[in-house]
Amino acid sequence: MAKQLILCDCLGSQAIDGAAIGAASGLACSRVHSGLCGAQAEAAAALIAQGEAVIACQQERSFFEDLAAEIEAPTPLFVDLRDRAGWSDEGDSAAPKMAALAAEALIPPAGGKLLDVTSEGLCLILGPAERAFEAAAQLAGSLSVTVLLETPAELPLDRGFDVVVGRLKFASGALGQFALRVDALQQVERGGRGAFTLTPPRDGGQTECDVILDLRGGTPLFPAPEKREGYLRPDPGDAKAVAAAIFEAGQMVGTFEKPLYLAYNEHICAHARAEQTGCSKCLDICPTGAITPDGEHVAIDPMICAGCGACSALCPSGAITYDDPPVAHAVRRMQVLSETYAKAGGKAPRLLVHDDVYGSEMISLSARFGRGLPADVLPLAVGTVTGFGHAEMLAALAVGFAEVSVLLAPKAEAGVIEGEAALARALSGASGAQVHVLDIADPDALSAQLYEAAKPPAPIAPVLPLGDRRQVTRLAAKALNPGSDATLPLPAGAPYGAVLVDTDACTLCLSCVSLCPAGALLDNEDMPQLRFQEDACLQCGICKTICPEQAIALEPRMNLSETALAQVVLHEEEPYACIECGALFGVKSTVERIVEQLAGKHPMFATSEAGKMIRMCDNCRVNAQFHQQNNPFSGGERPKPRTTDDYYSERKDH
Repeated sequence: MAKQLILCDCLGSQAIDGAAIGAASGLACSRVHSGLCGAQAEAAAALIAQGEAVIACQQERSFFEDLAAEIEAPTPLFVDLRDRAGWSDEGDSAAPKMAALAAEALIPPAGGKLLDVTSEGLCLILGPAERAFEAAAQLAGSLSVTVLLETPAELPLDRGFDVVVGRLKFASGALGQFALRVDALQQVERGGRGAFTLTPPRDGGQTECDVILDLRGGTPLFPAPEKREGYLRPDPGDAKAVAAAIFEAGQMVGTFEKPLYLAYNEHICAHARAEQTGCSKCLDICPTGAITPDGEHVAIDPMICAGCGACSALCPSGAITYDDPPVAHAVRRMQVLSETYAKAGGKAPRLLVHDDVYGSEMISLSARFGRGLPADVLPLAVGTVTGFGHAEMLAALAVGFAEVSVLLAPKAEAGVIEGEAALARALSGASGAQVHVLDIADPDALSAQLYEAAKPPAPIAPVLPLGDRRQVTRLAAKALNPGSDATLPLPAGAPYGAVLVDTDACTLCLSCVSLCPAGALLDNEDMPQLRFQEDACLQCGICKTICPEQAIALEPRMNLSETALAQVVLHEEEPYACIECGALFGVKSTVERIVEQLAGKHPMFATSEAGKMIRMCDNCRVNAQFHQQNNPFSGGERPKPRTTDDYYSERKDH
């Protein structure tokens, strides 16, 4: 059975063209109702009972879900056409936009991976005695509470919670698995008459807990404390914030589902080779410290990862990919939006990327109390805008959008998004792609910015970018620069570019080839040659770091010609011919330089015969050493083989 879009104009507050929406989206549309959540609830129930319902309302989602459960019908899908399209100064011309939003809502959500996290309710409270004891008393009924004081204080006689004194030296982990180390630890002596006393202090105390309530108000225990699950750090001077944190802590008992935001392939990670550090972008940008060095690769702690997506946007090799949802899912959503909008007669759509909490609220407030969004601005809600990198921006332009704007959220990494937008603009080349970052906190200002912005140039003919992030970027850049074989200069730190070799300094030692993590630098088994494939280069810098002659430099750029996909020779020299057998080996200039430096000068090559060995191939050199007078491999004279006649000749009875 085909899905049916159930339409409602919300008491006549928006114009809906059901025929246009259905024709472009492929959905069967109901007649336009006015109050499905009120006077027409029976009609809503009848439509939901038919199954395969898609309700054009998000505001009353809980009402319709309860209604479906009450009549034992399948839970319907939902799409917000009102706040994102209908409630707008251009609502009368929003039919193409509504059709696009309805079609995009039919895309099945990407199945994310989840990890079970168990909290047994072990809570540690940090802070001054009076404040911490009050919070502990409130939580003692639901959690197993321990208060850690930095200095001794009058201990409560209530044993509903524990009290220890000490200096917290180290803390790690997240909800359900915090690990802590405490120095100068003093515990309560439980026996005796009178006030409780403390044990003598000792260092190195270790403990674990599930939840930390930090009421100190000083330096947080962790970077980006607001993103560390299980770590609550309210402003101690704000009574409401403290009360909310205490309530939240009391709910952190049981088993919770933690999304696994990232997928990691260590085999293509370019962090390090042979103890030489290359790419460290993920390490530098991770706000929570979830990513740490691990030899030649990195390690990601999924419990600490908050899913901001900055590492996946910056990763040059694609070793780290955002998996909740994957990039292909976002590209598919953008493609459906653009195609359906064009099918419904829309021209030059603009994409507004926003997070599904802050950005969605901004749009709703703008729609309810302001001008709403223009009819050509199609909103795309994502879990995190930080993970919407240059590859996704270029993909949006490639599938038919004329402009891409990213609305920053309060917790987004603004520097990452602005850098990715600058890279996307550079990769668009002469097309002058419109990519913007909007740092706006007022709904009316957001509407004004979108309505008053200059109309972008017409979009390119849509193409479908496929593959990983690097492949999507190259395909989109080619589409934005049709028929061009130009080389586009890119900002410093871009993950695309060339390796430049000073041929006068290069000795073709090929140490760069052996360490290149992407296989962009290659050798030739038949002759001394350094080859390079540009589209594989990550600009990680390991080759530049390892080069003993400092002959390598990096040039960030995007080569749109086909030569970027082929191997080109950066440097080659004539091989040396063995003076004994004529076999080719080594580099002629290098062998001659070694002869000049060592022959007749170094003790190992003091004689002319020894000096000749430098000019021999491996096999001839071993052969010459074996037959020389002072052969280091020689032993004593080999004994004569004994035969049967030898044995008989020695027998006296024979």
